[in-house]
Amino acid sequence: MSLTATCHCGATRIELPRLPEAATQCNCSYCARTGAVWGYFGPGEMQFLSQEGDKVYSASGGMNQHHFCGQCGMQTWGDSPDWASMYNNDGTSKNGDPNAMPTTRTYAINLRLIDDLDWSKIAVTQVDGRNSW
Repeated sequence: MSLTATCHCGATRIELPRLPEAATQCNCSYCARTGAVWGYFGPGEMQFLSQEGDKVYSASGGMNQHHFCGQCGMQTWGDSPDWASMYNNDGTSKNGDPNAMPTTRTYAINLRLIDDLDWSKIAVTQVDGRNSW
């Protein structure tokens, strides 16, 4: 079952192979403003059908990349280190090293861009990024 995430104007279209295994809603200064609910995928799992006008914003020198449609402004997807592999949802380190840096990247899709998504099939974890990062 594939799903398609589409920005408001249709310039960005991303095909997903399945419902994500995990989703988060974060209250950090960026995510709280976008209102995104993030579903996560590994490298190569998302297929970009169109990315006309794709723009990238990063407040972290490129470490975390937030993609949005340059035409309608919708927050579409993100590319970042796989923070969940090294840190718990409350920001504490899983291995005890508060400076641990993930060695892999993860890709997040704004699930709000999927029309008629059955939200009852996805457990959304609230992440306190405002106080943890």
